[in-house]
Amino acid sequence: MRTMRPIGPMRPPEWLVQGATEVGGVSVALIKSGVWKSVRPSQLVAIERALRQWGQSMAALGVIAAIRYPDRPAVIDEQGSLTYAELDRRCERIAAGLHAQYGIVAGSKVAVLCRNHRGFLEATLSACRLGADVLFVNTEFAPPQIEAVLERHRPDLLIHDAEFAPETTVSTVVAWRDDAQPAGLESLAHSDAPEPPKPDSPGRITILTSGTTGTPKAAPRAPTASGLAGLTASALNRIGLRSGEPMIICPPLFHGLGLLTSMLALFLGSPMVLARKYDAAAVLASVEQTRAGAIVAVPVMLRRILDLGAAEIAQHDLRSLRAVLSGASTLGAPLAERFIAQFGPILCDGYGSSEVGIATIATSADLLAAPGTVGRPCLGSSIRILDDEDKPVPTGVTGRIFAGGGLVFGGYSDGSSKTVVDGRMSTGDLGHLDRAGRLFVDGREDDMIVSGGENVYPVEVETCLATHPAVAEAVVVGVPDDEFGQRLVAYIVLREAATEDELIEHVRANLARYKTPRQIVVLDEFPRNATGKVLRSKLTPP
Repeated sequence: MRTMRPIGPMRPPEWLVQGATEVGGVSVALIKSGVWKSVRPSQLVAIERALRQWGQSMAALGVIAAIRYPDRPAVIDEQGSLTYAELDRRCERIAAGLHAQYGIVAGSKVAVLCRNHRGFLEATLSACRLGADVLFVNTEFAPPQIEAVLERHRPDLLIHDAEFAPETTVSTVVAWRDDAQPAGLESLAHSDAPEPPKPDSPGRITILTSGTTGTPKAAPRAPTASGLAGLTASALNRIGLRSGEPMIICPPLFHGLGLLTSMLALFLGSPMVLARKYDAAAVLASVEQTRAGAIVAVPVMLRRILDLGAAEIAQHDLRSLRAVLSGASTLGAPLAERFIAQFGPILCDGYGSSEVGIATIATSADLLAAPGTVGRPCLGSSIRILDDEDKPVPTGVTGRIFAGGGLVFGGYSDGSSKTVVDGRMSTGDLGHLDRAGRLFVDGREDDMIVSGGENVYPVEVETCLATHPAVAEAVVVGVPDDEFGQRLVAYIVLREAATEDELIEHVRANLARYKTPRQIVVLDEFPRNATGKVLRSKLTPP
């Protein structure tokens, strides 16, 4: 008789974990990431109650994370660490205080003007618990811009860092102070106010578009469960995120990339490592100190990490780092190749916008096999390339990019919207698909340059210039020209000396003659918004 071995915990077969495709592999992704672990019956009851109470909101994500991972760190910032249980308790008390002292209820509007720290999360999650609408205000705005936003949107309460003190009649609460005085939000966290009434429906989160081509618009976000599930499965499969591993989130939390990745962290029960200001060396030190598994950054942040040099990078123990997610602005093939060469195939690039969320993700394999790609659609999302008559264009042909899925917003707060065709929304970009279904962004619709009757997409020329070893970054614009209608001017930031003739000849040798810039303008740095996008409107024509 054979001896029967004791049966241990059930595990999925290795072939299932390794071989499942993304379309049918949501459960597999959850298994691999460690999210799908045993849940006690009491936890299931509490999770069901939270979903009934707060629905599809960030409040529900925060409460459920506290139920599942009470003792895990939730946020690590300059003030130390908070566990998920501590964060949940503080948000419960802050919500009670906001209701009792400021009358915040379902349907109220709370503006949040904070850098990346625990106060941003506490303000957002607490307002969401009340069913209030949350408006994120860009910390890079000048005082007149902040005041204009507050005047336009008229919030019932502003929660802000002490460094931002706008002239306003709106009630305010300070979330962070640099001196030893306690912030108002900290006092609310110890409120003994009675529990506020439960909201009938979740509030909306509104982010402001980047406004690189005009005045920022308010884009309310209400991601569907399927949209978040698709993004989560894609992030787990392609990026390699793991439950419980610290995630260093560098972009502002008020921006779409920062917001969505903070929601992913809540879902995964991962500590969010936050800093109020970006410092490349400090990010590498944080990876070593926290054993972070992931970094979220915009391309200019990745470039600053590389600029530290191989010797300084080697001083840090980065063995825990399994994923780096770039997004919010163009990564570009040269930067992607440099980063992968330095850190290995851990880089992914996400493409999207404030209006459509994250629509596609490119893995390192994609970035190396098809330089310049932004990858394939996330699970549950779709991409179509349409011509000016809203008809699909052939593979490889440039047209307008339309994205669909559960992360697409429902329209701006002023009632306007972007063009929608067959349920998919225009991203405002031009691009094409290759035979493998990978998306390439060729430029903005309003950035296309017509020179001598020929259409020129700036991204192609910028990418060509960036392949020159002396060029760190390049931006190409069109300026009026009596003979050609428009002529191309390239603005560049150099990493080493190079002449204008040398750079122009580099483009002429690699692209059609009409795509060659007539002039090169060297700058020390580009004007940018808070998410690293270059503000083309501030580039002064020569």
